[in-house]
Amino acid sequence: MNLQTPTEPFTLQRRNPGGGTAPLKRWGFANETDRLTDVLLGSAAHLKHLSTSSLSRKHLREAPCNVQVAQAQHAELVAAYQHFGVKVHMHEAQPELPMQVYARDSSVMTPYGAIITAMAQWWRRGENYAAIRTYEQLGIPIYDMVTAGTFEGGDFNVIEEGCVLIGCGGARTQEEGARQVAGWFEAEGWETRIAFIDEYYVHIDLMVVPVADKLTAVCETCTDPAIVDWLRAKGHEIIDVPFQDTMALGCNFMSLGGDRVIAPTSSQTLIGKLRARGFEVAAVDMSEISKTGGGIHCMAQSLKREA
Repeated sequence: MNLQTPTEPFTLQRRNPGGGTAPLKRWGFANETDRLTDVLLGSAAHLKHLSTSSLSRKHLREAPCNVQVAQAQHAELVAAYQHFGVKVHMHEAQPELPMQVYARDSSVMTPYGAIITAMAQWWRRGENYAAIRTYEQLGIPIYDMVTAGTFEGGDFNVIEEGCVLIGCGGARTQEEGARQVAGWFEAEGWETRIAFIDEYYVHIDLMVVPVADKLTAVCETCTDPAIVDWLRAKGHEIIDVPFQDTMALGCNFMSLGGDRVIAPTSSQTLIGKLRARGFEVAAVDMSEISKTGGGIHCMAQSLKREA
C-alpha cells in the first residue's frame, strides 16, 4: 500500500450541513480534467469474475475472464499511470474483497474530502469499510457517508468545476442515494443534475466521461438526448463514442489532464479522434479484466489534481 504521513487531520465527519465546506489543501480537485497527480487504485490480487451486472453475466455465460491475464493487464494499467508521473496509492489487498479492483465504486473523492458510498451488492459492502481505512491512513478527511439508499462512485461524474452529473439506474445507485448526494452539493452551491439511466448501463461513467475542459466523450446512442443537449448548452464539445465500443467499455477511460489520456485499446474510434486532436493516449489492453464488469475509469479514484 503506497501511503504517506498524513498532512491533514483525519475526521469521520467534515461536511457542514448548511454548505460552505472549506476545500482541502493537500487533496481533492476542482474538476476531473486537470492534471492528475495522485490516484487511488484497488488490487487485482484476489480478483474473481462475479455476476455484478448484465455485462459481467454476459461474459460469464460466453467466455469467463482469464484471471491471470486480467491481473497482468491491471499491472500494465498501473505502469501507465507511473509512466505519466502519477503517484499510485493502493487499497490493501484482501481476499474477502475480490471486486475491490474497481476503486471508484466504494468511495468518491471531492474537493472537500471523501464520500463513502453504499454498495448495492452485499458481497461488495466490505469495500466501503476498507475505503475508510485507506482514507484514514492517507490522512484524507471523510466529507460524509451515503445513508439513504445505495449509491456507487461510478455515478458521481464531475462534468466541470462546480457541476456534477449523477447517474441513477436503480439497481446499483438508487434514487434515494442519488438525491442525498445531490442535496449535499446543492448546499455547497454546485449545479447538480440526475441522469436516470437503464440499469443495463450500470453507471453513468460508462457513457459520459470528461476528456478536457469543455470536451466530453459521450455515447450519444445510449445517452438521454436531454443530457447531451445540457452538455452542449454548457459549451461542451461532444466526442461521440460508438455504441459497440461503449458496450466494450470504450467510453470508460481516464483523463490525466495536460492532453493525456489512458484508454482501452478496444476504443479505436475514441483513440483516433483524440490523437487527431493532439492528445497523448496510452492505450492499454483491458479485454480480459473488463469482462468482470468495469473499465479504466471504474478502476480509478482521483485523489489530487492540479490546475
